Amino acid sequence: MQLDRSFASSACSMKYSSQDGRSKPLNGHGATARHIMVYAPVYETIKQQAASGPRVETAHITGKYVEPGAVERRDYQVGLAEQAIRENCIVVLPTGLGKTAVALQVISHYLDEGRGALFLAPTRVLVNQHRQFLGRALTISDITLVTGEDTVPRRKKAWGGSVICATPEITRNDIARGMVPLEQFGLVVFDEAHRAVGDYAYSAIARAVGENSRMIGMTATLPSEREKADEIMGTLLSKSIAQRTEDDPDVKPYVQETETEWIKVELPPEMKEIQKLLKMALDERYAALKRCGYDLGSNRSLSALLRLRMVVLSGNRRAAKPLFTAIRITYALNIFEAHGVTPFLKFCERTVKKKGAGVAELFEEDRNFTGAMARAKAAQAAGMEHPKIPKLEEAVRGAKGKALVFTSYRDSVDLIHSKLQAAGINSGILIGKAGEKGLKQKKQVETVAKFRDGGYDVLVSTRVGEEGLDISEVNLVVFYDNVPSSIRYVQRRGRTGRKDAGKLVVLMAKGTIDEAYYWIGRRKITAARGMGDRMNKSLAAGGPAPKAAPKKGLEGYF
Repeated sequence: MQLDRSFASSACSMKYSSQDGRSKPLNGHGATARHIMVYAPVYETIKQQAASGPRVETAHITGKYVEPGAVERRDYQVGLAEQAIRENCIVVLPTGLGKTAVALQVISHYLDEGRGALFLAPTRVLVNQHRQFLGRALTISDITLVTGEDTVPRRKKAWGGSVICATPEITRNDIARGMVPLEQFGLVVFDEAHRAVGDYAYSAIARAVGENSRMIGMTATLPSEREKADEIMGTLLSKSIAQRTEDDPDVKPYVQETETEWIKVELPPEMKEIQKLLKMALDERYAALKRCGYDLGSNRSLSALLRLRMVVLSGNRRAAKPLFTAIRITYALNIFEAHGVTPFLKFCERTVKKKGAGVAELFEEDRNFTGAMARAKAAQAAGMEHPKIPKLEEAVRGAKGKALVFTSYRDSVDLIHSKLQAAGINSGILIGKAGEKGLKQKKQVETVAKFRDGGYDVLVSTRVGEEGLDISEVNLVVFYDNVPSSIRYVQRRGRTGRKDAGKLVVLMAKGTIDEAYYWIGRRKITAARGMGDRMNKSLAAGGPAPKAAPKKGLEGYF
């Protein structure tokens, strides 16, 4: 877009809303012609407003401890914050619409009352991001960061801060050690609150906090399963769901369009033959299970197999070998179909080293499985991986800005990264900290910062990058594989279209687990959309909300 010189000159003295929500002068770091082009859409909007009349100043969040002009005031965020101040609740707001700004207003309220706040998030990357945001938005200086990489003496000192951003595992452990003065917190924020189920650390922290502090959860979407939603509400002692959707009138002006493109690929004949052999090996195990009295019928899913484990171990050990072998083959088949040759072979390399029922038989005697491995090695030697790879390269080359690629397996991350680098595409990787090759939390933070600052054009990430990453310049998100989860789908998709229009590319291999997972995820999104309203209606009526009928088959598991 071309801008006339007079307008470009005046624009340099104007302000834009930065990633952290502050209003900053465009020439604060030396506005150049390149900067003018980068922010051309902003200037065009201002130019149009100027032509139509006086420009209305943007309102900002105010408070005794809030930095003036730091964060734009949005009515829907104010409404959600007011509800969170009144009662324990779960704040449900689509990704990119400012859940952290809602938390800021609630934190400000409790600081005004002379009480502190504890802000929890699942990863150091996310915790660090929250601390940076609050450091810019609040006028207080004692905003501390507590993670497992800090020493005990350092953590003891940090727990005395007015606002503390911390990871849940170390918080739970330090509470057990008696290091956390819980009475100082008027507020505890549980970011990514959908994790507050089972034995995740959020559950223990919430029990320790009890009725002594306000507790609010934040998530982009509730689970599609009523049982999980009820558990989250119960764990966090929530009285209501504070929810807004992209269709609400007060939210719509802030929603950016995200174009979605589905790219389907066909497995080549060589891969179809390997797929066939793996399925034949799996069929033999289902037949053996049937002979042992376990007929799974058409419900041939990983979930059905996993549910059988305790039943078999406690009652019919004869079925253990075919059951656990079937589980291994199912994992191998799913990885092969969705991720390709090398991830499949790496999975086999790790599995053969393990001891367990049926391992030696599978890798030494099963003609179908050993035949599949032999063909996979030949395909690898010939340079074959997965037909998704060239489609991925094509997609990221066409991106107008940064691209974020999601895949569920580390072996797949390594493969994608090496292929992109070989193609001359500047890429980095973001994975969890577990294992010898994992990224420590400090390195994760550095990787995200480098991507944000332009050090990488493409970031290839596992699940660790799905939650909360605020990188406004990501114009393209690619699902290399699909996940049968409404929460993970929404989180992945939400990494683009945050400040400007974005694009989502979904890669699917025809006739594979890819397709099944994708459509299960989509159906679960539909179920999750109405969950908040159903639960609020139930709570208002003083009884449980209606529950969906139990699902069957593959969808039932997920």
